[in-house]
Amino acid sequence: MAAAMLPGATAPAFDKPRGHNMFDGYIICGTPRTGSTLLCKLLASTKTAGDPHSFYRRQDVVEWAEEWKLPDRAAMSEREFDAAYLNATIAAGKGGTGLFGLRLMRENLDELSAILGRIFPKLPSDRARFERAFGNVLYIHLSREDKLAQAVSLIKAEQTGLWHIAPDGTEIERVAPPKEPQYDFERIRREVEVLETYDAAWNIWFAEQGITPLRVGYERLSSNPAATLLGICEVLGVQAPDAEDVRPGVAKLSDDTSLDWMRRYRLDAAA
Repeated sequence: MAAAMLPGATAPAFDKPRGHNMFDGYIICGTPRTGSTLLCKLLASTKTAGDPHSFYRRQDVVEWAEEWKLPDRAAMSEREFDAAYLNATIAAGKGGTGLFGLRLMRENLDELSAILGRIFPKLPSDRARFERAFGNVLYIHLSREDKLAQAVSLIKAEQTGLWHIAPDGTEIERVAPPKEPQYDFERIRREVEVLETYDAAWNIWFAEQGITPLRVGYERLSSNPAATLLGICEVLGVQAPDAEDVRPGVAKLSDDTSLDWMRRYRLDAAA
């Protein structure tokens, strides 16, 4: 597998898929708290690389359908709604550019596979259905090496209701009233296992479908978002902004509480 090297890097920034020159779109294949919102905002900010969102997150389908003014779902067959929703998804995911973008969490993959299976029932595989729907797709596997930090980040967000903040500290996404987070060893342990399972499931699916994804790590994305964005744009074959013009739209939520939870978890796990 060939590895892409970014200027000034001493190790591969991510694995580069072979045999692809032109892409119609990309799918960010992730798990929660891997920096997918940061990456989506970075790609959208280029004005050349689509406008990726979680269009197939089950909780948001009704909201997207209303925003796109799709016909009443009750007045259509399931397949007709699926096809209309897919067409609207592609238009929204392009965001006025020539490239389609989609964020897809592993927990939503099976549902999207079933939807595309209803629209294209005669195609033999997920990959064939994805390519029929979205064209020549670059699969970007976004993962986080430190699963403990990922689990802590996810649980804190769920407990506090705060999911994202801007670089200036203002809240971008809050889904519940403020609440103090509470350390819970068993909950963290279970979440680490779930995240490991989801990440492994992506790799199993890639292997089954014969897909070599572009691998992007949260650790590099969060520490050097400009270089990561420019590298992805290069692979996609789209005009990238100047590195000095790249402005991350979200900031890290990790704090002393996060570090304390991780310290306590390691002590409890070793006991």
